[in-house]
Amino acid sequence: MPVKPKDRPSKQKTSSDARVVIVSGAGTGLGRAYALDLAARGMRVVVNNRRREIDAAGQSSAQRVVDEIHARGGDAIADESDVSDLGSGAAMVQRALSTWGRLDAVVANAGVDQHQAFHKISVDGIRSIVEVNFFGSLYLVHAAYPHMRANKHGRIVVSTSSAGLHGLHGLTAYAASKAALIGLMRSVAAEGSAYNVLCNAIAPYAATRMTAAHGDAAFTARMSPERVAPLVAVLVNEHCRVSGEVIVTGGGAFRRAAAVESIEMHSCESTQEQLQARLLQPFAPARASTFPDALIAFGDYQKNLKRMRHANN
Repeated sequence: MPVKPKDRPSKQKTSSDARVVIVSGAGTGLGRAYALDLAARGMRVVVNNRRREIDAAGQSSAQRVVDEIHARGGDAIADESDVSDLGSGAAMVQRALSTWGRLDAVVANAGVDQHQAFHKISVDGIRSIVEVNFFGSLYLVHAAYPHMRANKHGRIVVSTSSAGLHGLHGLTAYAASKAALIGLMRSVAAEGSAYNVLCNAIAPYAATRMTAAHGDAAFTARMSPERVAPLVAVLVNEHCRVSGEVIVTGGGAFRRAAAVESIEMHSCESTQEQLQARLLQPFAPARASTFPDALIAFGDYQKNLKRMRHANN
């Protein structure tokens, strides 16, 4: 739920020890909700959104969010970098450091949608979506990580999707870009663990411009972006100990997601018909395991392969 006014820090927000966060794609929707919520909790926010929409006063969407934060007593600055530009991440990090002298967290939220069947979308169309959704997050995380690693403190949140977990007709490029972020997140979490740099991914469900054509008023109220923001606040908090997780969230609730492997081993030394029959058997999540990283998964596979061969001899 949104932070109540009485819970909002006042002087702490502008003190030298106030924490600093970058939120990309924060001009509208989920990013805006994250920026407002984090500012209300006392963090200083770099509000990023590319300069696309200008209101009657000549303000960009990022500046409008900054003005909202200032009106509520918070501290923020606007950044209008296009996340698909190679130098965008470095520019955002430098803006945070030059303004406040520190960077504690990043929320890589910027993204674009897709609704086009695979046989109709061009390679250039796929590339443009991946440039924003994956590389746009990569540039920011890659620029922020060395600073966090050197300071032995950092919190990183990337925005994936249930499409990245499960796929969906008409979302091949979008799903691929979001799935790539899960691999990035898991690897950064593994590398950052020794340096107190935590990294997680959220797969948010919310009523935004991307979903405007698919929900009624009741859906919009139930799935407001503000109901995702508290989970993001937990993940960027200095006391957070969660890392390497994929969290599906929306409507004021969440559940965890994970890549799993069946604990059952089957021999490939069978007929083609037998192999196909085994592959068509329903996957049983109750008989599956998760692994901290790929090396541990490989070790477990080798152990069970030896066990299976021993049982068959």
